[in-house]
Amino acid sequence: MNSTRSRTALVVLGATALLTASVTVPQASAAGRTSTVLAWYDATAETVATAGASTQITNSRTWAISWLAAARATRSVHAGVERGAYQEAALAAAVHRALVKLAPSRAEQLDATLKETLDAIPDGPAEDRGVAAGERQADLVLKSREGDGLDPTSVNAPYAVKPAAPGVWQPTPPAYAPAAQYGNRLAEPFLLKTQSQSRLDPPPALDSRRYAADLAEVRAYGAVDSTARSTRQTETATFWLGSSLTLYTEPLRVALSRTDQGIAGQARLVALFHVALVDTQIATSDSKYAYERWRAVTAIRNGTIDPDPDWTPLHTTPAHPDYPSGHNTYSGAAETVLSALVGPRTAPFALTSPTAPGVTRTYTTWKQLSDENVDARVFSGIHTRSADEAGITLGTNVAGYVLRNAGRLLTSH
Repeated sequence: MNSTRSRTALVVLGATALLTASVTVPQASAAGRTSTVLAWYDATAETVATAGASTQITNSRTWAISWLAAARATRSVHAGVERGAYQEAALAAAVHRALVKLAPSRAEQLDATLKETLDAIPDGPAEDRGVAAGERQADLVLKSREGDGLDPTSVNAPYAVKPAAPGVWQPTPPAYAPAAQYGNRLAEPFLLKTQSQSRLDPPPALDSRRYAADLAEVRAYGAVDSTARSTRQTETATFWLGSSLTLYTEPLRVALSRTDQGIAGQARLVALFHVALVDTQIATSDSKYAYERWRAVTAIRNGTIDPDPDWTPLHTTPAHPDYPSGHNTYSGAAETVLSALVGPRTAPFALTSPTAPGVTRTYTTWKQLSDENVDARVFSGIHTRSADEAGITLGTNVAGYVLRNAGRLLTSH
């Protein structure tokens, strides 16, 4: 781990101690708590998968709003009511209310899940007050995020491409599509004070040794017809090709199912994970469009270092600048939140990928996911390694800030 990530980890651990100390673990059985929390985790995942938006950050927003409401609703309990019943009802009502508002086409399925949850809770003041608290917090969070610029139209706001020049981003083959996600950098963060708060230092200069090494590596290992890339490396590129939100849904579920922090702690884990990822994606687009670094395919085909006009990457290059890698900002943030709130290691868990059918990989640390992501985008021919490593740094920094300032986010309003 580099020194930046080490320093951030120390600060995050301090913030985590404060967060953990402020939560009293409910007395209800762990099995009951996990069952209710995982039922609504799965309901959220299914809602996003079947009725989600076309833009990843909009779907991250759905997760963040729903579970931030749940985290606030379960944080404290009315005196004189049974804690476990209250928190189960509050969590279910909060997530249900938010998801129905954000994905009304799923109302029937969500209503059925809510009925199942509430049928398992004894009728009485704990259930009634929990439902009321959950619905109130959902309404408050939804209201606070109105017009935040994270709808698909705003996310893909028009971007005027600069004239072609060395290092300057241009639309990439084969579609030469307009720039995507420019509007992320204009959206309202959950916790960052400004979209540019975590902006990275500039990418390596075009005439630097580092950039020459980056380009040579991606030219050799990222080409569609590469003879340097191994079968395992090709598999890694394909495994991590899809949406980061999709690929990290199972690791977060694993962490959620294994934590002993109780309902409030579980809700907080999911909320902070997705809040951090929304703010990370905003910060990612800020750095991308601040530096407008051209993609590897453009540099290799049109650059001054032995140009190869026929070079083609293994996988199609996304339509936005190279620096930093969005997949790796996501990984850096996810690793930071999971390591801080549930520990850096876990028992082995299996992971599959929709872009690599039939492949199953096993992990024991969250950092392994990040390390594979760094390599994957190089092997895909999509990013330079410096863009990948900068992505890890940016995601780590944003998530660290979110964890340090989680108290003001989680306080009920």
